[in-house]
Amino acid sequence: MATPGVEFSMDPATTVQLLAWILGGAMLGSVSGLIPGLHANNFALLLAGFAPSIPGEPLFVGCAMLAAGVVHTFLNAVPAMALGVPDAEMAVTALPGHRMVLEGSGYEAIRLSALGSILAVLLAVPLALPITWGVTAAYPTIRDNLGLLLAMVVVALVASEYTWRARVGGVVSFLLAATLGLLTLDLSPDAPLEAGGMLAPLFAGLFGAPVLIDAIRGGGVPSQYDEPIAMPRWLVGATALAGALAGAVVGYIPGISAAIAAVAVLVLVPGQSGDRGYIVATSGVDTANTIFALFALVAIGQPRTGVMVAFENVSAPLELPILLGGVVLAGLFGFVLVIVVGDAYLEIVGTMEYWKISVAVLGLLCVLSYLFTGPVGIFVFVVAAAVGMVPIRFRARRVHLMGVLIGPLLLMQ
Repeated sequence: MATPGVEFSMDPATTVQLLAWILGGAMLGSVSGLIPGLHANNFALLLAGFAPSIPGEPLFVGCAMLAAGVVHTFLNAVPAMALGVPDAEMAVTALPGHRMVLEGSGYEAIRLSALGSILAVLLAVPLALPITWGVTAAYPTIRDNLGLLLAMVVVALVASEYTWRARVGGVVSFLLAATLGLLTLDLSPDAPLEAGGMLAPLFAGLFGAPVLIDAIRGGGVPSQYDEPIAMPRWLVGATALAGALAGAVVGYIPGISAAIAAVAVLVLVPGQSGDRGYIVATSGVDTANTIFALFALVAIGQPRTGVMVAFENVSAPLELPILLGGVVLAGLFGFVLVIVVGDAYLEIVGTMEYWKISVAVLGLLCVLSYLFTGPVGIFVFVVAAAVGMVPIRFRARRVHLMGVLIGPLLLMQ
């Protein structure tokens, strides 16, 4: 007996309309990615708020949301590298991307980020089914032992610091961030825009403001050199693969961020990849997370990201072949755009008075905090910024600040 085949067909007009939605979502993700402090979750929930009034099939709207989320993970690396560049004397405590910019290797850093993201897309799509099957089988055990797992992650992150000073800073940073999360995450203040709650001022303050404050005294973006990528191809591929796999962990386990996963990735990846490997890994985790979060919604019914919450809110059907096709197209679009826009972004920022840029972006973060959480959000932003300075002063990794989510999750277990 012949086995019936599976046939996919789509009307040309419908195909054009779907592509238009994907392109529109990709353009929105580009805009959101280039706005400092606008997290993908806030943007997705804003889109979800407007979605009911947008004429279109729920599947098309869902594809646009996924495309926006994917492209956002490509483009958000650009302001992260171009803004907040500190003085050269602070390079030791600077983020890896900033250190490369200070060395004149900003163009290379942008290309490494683009490669990490696009390779994660191309690797995560075929790996998603087997990994989802495995994680789904293990999920009951993970859920029942989540507290122990998160506690082990916290201990491992502190232990991975190279000095006792940094380890003490890591513990202090984690405890302060955890306390801040416990006091603020459940708040529901009145705000002009209902899009994401307290995460906006918390993340902007913890991770955005400190680098901008240090950059006020910095010299800005120095001259950049267009040199080839100084990282072996096999190591780029291996690091991107590890980042894609780690994206599955981020997609399924709450409280684990791309930065945490990237730290673990670099321990497992062979070779001395340093700052370059961190950029590839973090970009890979961030982008792969968007794909695995979709499969997490299918497999365990849990929307793990703001994009997935928005996707669920518009009742978009889980047509995986179409959705994954849209993700790949969005990834290709983001790959090209991040290189073109990234180079120009660095050049433009390099010609401007840098302290004015830092002050202006800090003002923008205050405005976003107000829009998403009202006057309370500005106060939380200021307190979070003070907490965010702690790991920098102890020369510890900022990843310990994820205690803002991990701490409350530990106490809920």
